[in-house]
Amino acid sequence: MDPKSSLMLRACIIAGIMFFLFVVLVCLLASPIALITFLSAVFLAVYFLFHLEIQSERKRKPRKLPPVMFVAIILLTCFFIGALFAEGLANYAIPLSAIIAVGLALTFWTNFLTIPLAIYHKQNEEREGKFLQRYPKVSIIVPAYNEEENLATTIEALLEADYPLKEIIIVDDGSTDGTLNIARQYINRGVKVCHKENGGKASAINYGLLFATGDIIVLVDADTVIGYSALREIVKRFEDPEVVAVCGNIKILNTTNWLTKCQALEYCININILRRAFDTFGAVPVVPGSLGAFRRDVLEAGGKYDRVTVTEDFDVTIQTLKTGKVVQASSYALAYTRAPETISGLYKQRLRWYRGNIQSILRHKDAFANTRYGFLHSLAFPFIFLSLIILPFIGLLVWGTVFLMLFLGYWQSILFWFLFFVILQFLLSLLALELDEAPRSLAWYSPLFVLGYKQFLDFIIIKALFDVLLKRNIDWTTAKKRQENH
Repeated sequence: MDPKSSLMLRACIIAGIMFFLFVVLVCLLASPIALITFLSAVFLAVYFLFHLEIQSERKRKPRKLPPVMFVAIILLTCFFIGALFAEGLANYAIPLSAIIAVGLALTFWTNFLTIPLAIYHKQNEEREGKFLQRYPKVSIIVPAYNEEENLATTIEALLEADYPLKEIIIVDDGSTDGTLNIARQYINRGVKVCHKENGGKASAINYGLLFATGDIIVLVDADTVIGYSALREIVKRFEDPEVVAVCGNIKILNTTNWLTKCQALEYCININILRRAFDTFGAVPVVPGSLGAFRRDVLEAGGKYDRVTVTEDFDVTIQTLKTGKVVQASSYALAYTRAPETISGLYKQRLRWYRGNIQSILRHKDAFANTRYGFLHSLAFPFIFLSLIILPFIGLLVWGTVFLMLFLGYWQSILFWFLFFVILQFLLSLLALELDEAPRSLAWYSPLFVLGYKQFLDFIIIKALFDVLLKRNIDWTTAKKRQENH
């Protein structure tokens, strides 16, 4: 059997086992309300899949689909599951069990929607052409601030990347270490080196654009190592004239301890599965600074990168989607970045990410009400809002309720649901790893996404939300990362 066909077969088998578990769960509960709950979640997923018409063209405008309907059906599902749990519990436990039920409802829905889309996306990628028809000039901008430990490796990878028409522009953003001196060592190899006063990543990218001559602008972080064929793969997507931006596939380079391995698994599950789903509709919400590309004219028409938020990549992508353009992703445009190896480093990194994402959501909140924004309005923004704003509060509330129910003596029910979610998370991890062709051993860290790692991230999201709402001082923070030996 062809390796690619074998991969798809394994992915479909894992997805089938996951859905079988849902059916077994409904049968074990032996309740009419359980069946209604299950069917309502399935109905929601099927409704979106057919309404957005993924069976035909991948990039067409949706019919009007208010986000209010999106939320209403989810709440309806939560109601059914809350009633389901309430059937077998004492009266004083009904509100507590209903809270726990919300987590199951959202699990039903997200799996029934994103998993079929992810597999569908993988199949489409396998059918795409292998060779570029033409080679437009590419300008690679690398903003760098105090990256003397990583910059040389990044530049070497860019020089070795397989693409004939490329220019590399290093923008030193007022570094106080040896970053500028390291960059200048590559001038005789054709690398352009620019220096400016410190002004942040957005200003560094905009400054680099002044010296760029390519039709396609590729952004690469100074601590990122791109794959040999990454540029070819990312440019391949631009052969479709409707595509104006492309997201690369980011992987963790330094999987040296349990924390970095959790992040590697998180990239596969929480980022790549959703990225595949959004790519199906041409509405990938983030073109990351680690590896992303834009058509030059689109960036310039949109006013380039803005310093209003601390996650300029999310902000500029949302701004691009609001113009009605198509933003997609390439699973084969690989880039490897170094993840924080300590709790404090991860905390600083995610606090900046989540603060900036919330800032961007608030800045572009009109996308919730304006139907002309297409899939950004009907799918991507409501999903992001649900994941970033609603779910962290529900998650912490659920675990608070779990501990209270344990105190009340419902430990057998809690143990059942805990094991169910651990098995489900393990299977979801295996599926994500298969689709991303990543090491399956990372799946053994999946229980931490049920208890431990996930709650830590939820706490950071909630803190970031209050920081933004209370207008606390938000600085551009960095996480210390150890230089890898190559």
